Amino acid sequence: MSQIEDGHGSKKLAPLVMGAIGVVFGDIGTSPLYTIKEAFGHAYGLHPDRDNVFGILSLVFWAMLLIVTIKYVMVVMRADNRGEGGILALMTVVRRNLPIASPLTYTVGILSILGTALFFGDAVITPAMSVLSAAEGFEVATPAFKPYVVPISIAVLLVLFAVQRRGTDKVGKMFGPVMILWFVVLAVLGFVQIIKNPVILQALSPHYAVNFFIEHGKTAWLALGAVVLAVTGGEALYADMGHFGRIPIRYAWLGFVMPCLLLNYFGQGALVLANPEAVANPFYHMVPDVLLYPAIGLAMLATVIASQAVISGAFSLARQAVQLGYLPRLKLVHTSDETIGQVYVPWVNRILLIVVMILVVSFKTSSNLASAYGVSVTGAMLIDTVLLMILASSRWGWPSWAIFIVGGIYFVIDSALFSANAVKFFHGAWVPFAITMIVFTIMRTWRRGRDLVREQVNRDSLRIEHFVQSVMVDPPVRVSGTAIFMTPSNDYMPPALLHNLKHNKVLHERNVFLSVETLGVPRADDNERVAHTDLGHGFARLTLRYGYMEDPDVPKALKRWSIPGPAFDPMDTTFFASREALTASADQGMALWRDKLFLFMSRNATSATEFFGIPGDRLVELGTKVAI
Repeated sequence: MSQIEDGHGSKKLAPLVMGAIGVVFGDIGTSPLYTIKEAFGHAYGLHPDRDNVFGILSLVFWAMLLIVTIKYVMVVMRADNRGEGGILALMTVVRRNLPIASPLTYTVGILSILGTALFFGDAVITPAMSVLSAAEGFEVATPAFKPYVVPISIAVLLVLFAVQRRGTDKVGKMFGPVMILWFVVLAVLGFVQIIKNPVILQALSPHYAVNFFIEHGKTAWLALGAVVLAVTGGEALYADMGHFGRIPIRYAWLGFVMPCLLLNYFGQGALVLANPEAVANPFYHMVPDVLLYPAIGLAMLATVIASQAVISGAFSLARQAVQLGYLPRLKLVHTSDETIGQVYVPWVNRILLIVVMILVVSFKTSSNLASAYGVSVTGAMLIDTVLLMILASSRWGWPSWAIFIVGGIYFVIDSALFSANAVKFFHGAWVPFAITMIVFTIMRTWRRGRDLVREQVNRDSLRIEHFVQSVMVDPPVRVSGTAIFMTPSNDYMPPALLHNLKHNKVLHERNVFLSVETLGVPRADDNERVAHTDLGHGFARLTLRYGYMEDPDVPKALKRWSIPGPAFDPMDTTFFASREALTASADQGMALWRDKLFLFMSRNATSATEFFGIPGDRLVELGTKVAI
């Protein structure tokens, strides 16, 4: 099969597979640096004897098979939203089949916001964890490097965040070959050790995992906090589906990435069986001394790529959240003329940099940070399972017994993984909890605040149809040209028109009530982009629709899209917009502290006119006071 048709048109399969290897699998591909090491670290007190090594490896294998391969590669990737994946895409697909105002629809929305917040928690921990674990290879080479691990990590991360504004287009072309080399090295290192001690392959049997739980009980459950490190990044297969398609990702995972990872994990196990002291850092102890520094350099590149993928994902998710109304409007910088979806978000980049630096300086080692690593990932996986069960019932038509059995199994698995990480709350897991709750509060407050503003403005306004009828009873003076009144709701009069009519006592010959709507799809089809209604007497209602992966550019749409009526002359068109002067009120709306948080975000958000590309020399803004 040389070509595919997978929502991307007809494209060569090989370049897409290589691209997927370079971008999608960076996080999960660097997990061998720390997974086995942490499983036998001081946190669990497991001795690296034969039964424990076989038990841990068996758990790693079956976690990768059940969670990454079956759950995400085989099932979750079916739940695409016009080819796109990710938590927000899953939310829109699930809600599409539910009643608009039902409690279940509201619950799905809350879970999706929580899942988005969990991703941002993962986005700050992954760069710190990955780069620290790679830099610790210098410590294996010589203990003299130990004091410099943290400074080296900080230097690498500073450079990584500094280059974000330049975009990753050129660097991204290197991702595929570098990661292919990385996975080949993983496979070769593991294969050499397996040949020396092939008995390790017996750990593929699930009975070693079962025996491990029978023997160790609570300790085995807690050790799942380390096992989950082997599947962190598995959710990225679904999130990045829109960039490469499900078929290339499946080919890359089943045919290359998973075999390479398993060879390395089992190779580490074979090494630990032969030399238990190697458990201190089994990955680097597999590397011949003469190749240690090149391996450290390659590991640093791989972890930078893994971090870059997570950071880019944070930019993309922030953009989607803005478009769907869950975050304030943020400044977006497009870093590639060829790749539309490649964006840089300065605010997000600065916040990530600050938090990542704090984590590296505070935790100092990857082992300390490992306690905080799994909460965000397992929480997101648990939410995916719940949403998938709802989707299987409402859209796929699965019978109740199948949902109960399959969904129940995965709910138990994900709950076990999440709880094994959550119990480490006071040992670092509080960090992703705190980040998640902060982001969740911001998103909920912004969404609720905008709803309150809209309700208040509409309450004090008139319906458009009533205004058009009433204004013609005593028509004001008309002036030439076109006036476009920006409004979030095309049912009620925009305050800007009422203020203009009140103070200037004139109307333009052509008046258009324009709203921009974001659909629950990545990209709108041509036949759903425009909704136009002629209201008569020189008034019209116009709605421009975009997908949540698109940037709304109103002037370009007015010029290029097929809109009924006379063409819009840029030199004869004036845009009118309302600028709300918001005040907090303790006796209505949200709690006072949330009101103040919303006001702070509103003052620092990019203006709607700038966000929609309205030219400043054709814009008139009129203020209106709103209390929430």
